[in-house]
Amino acid sequence: MKFTKEIKIALVSILGIVVLFFGMQFLKGLSLFGNDNSYYVAFVDATGLSQSAPVYANGYRVGVVKSLEYDYSPQGKITAVVGLDKQMRVPRGSRAELASDLLGNIKVNLVLSDDPINMLAPGDTIQGSQETGLMSKVGEIMPVLMNIAPKLDSIMTSLNTLLADPALRNTLHHVEGMTDNLNATSRELRTLSASLNREMPVMMTKANGVLDNTEKLTGNLSKVDVAALTAKVNQTLANVEQMTQKLNSTEGTLGLLMRDRQLYDNLTATTASADSLLTDMKAHPKRYVHFSVFGKKDK
Repeated sequence: MKFTKEIKIALVSILGIVVLFFGMQFLKGLSLFGNDNSYYVAFVDATGLSQSAPVYANGYRVGVVKSLEYDYSPQGKITAVVGLDKQMRVPRGSRAELASDLLGNIKVNLVLSDDPINMLAPGDTIQGSQETGLMSKVGEIMPVLMNIAPKLDSIMTSLNTLLADPALRNTLHHVEGMTDNLNATSRELRTLSASLNREMPVMMTKANGVLDNTEKLTGNLSKVDVAALTAKVNQTLANVEQMTQKLNSTEGTLGLLMRDRQLYDNLTATTASADSLLTDMKAHPKRYVHFSVFGKKDK
């Protein structure tokens, strides 16, 4: 049987369509030969979810979203048909969460329950929800960030004004000078500390010598008979007091000499007479001294 040119073109076209179909299925993440189980996931809000979105369980990709169906009944839920690997077992009580990465791509995360016995059968419905993760929290705080944005702009304007102020540059310059002074002071303190460390043994030796001398002096003082010394001092003071009493009394020669007025006057008169006699002897020595060569008296 001969194939005409038209038949060959038709066969090549059909083959190309089949390859394109399976290629699109492969790019979408769908199984080429239907080697998966279909489950239904009900969402109240499926914003961003699309066909061929990946499905993960504990961070591992286990399936893909095959299609999305909208329930036009009053409930208004969105049902996603997901194909999971046939080896995947989904415990009852599990749920599916919509999550987004930093690039905004939406994926489905299966949060598996702890029931090891009761499993969902293919075709059962899994409850869907929105993930309360980081991106969700970022979306919640975006209105707050938008409200404080004008205040941040005002703060940045004030900071720019402050940084442009020459006084700030002068202050920083002074701070630099203070830092240099502190460094110099620190070096001097280190030098002083090193000097003290060197001189401390000598100082301690001298201090020990002083303490030894003080200890010796204290020992010598402790050997002094304080009672005998005190008795001798008291005896000396008593003798001095007794002599003072005798001088103040009229008994004895010294007392009479110190207290007799007449004796004082007589002594004064005698002194005056002796002085007059000496003066006359100097003026007329011949009256008192006689020399005679021949033995004749000179009257």
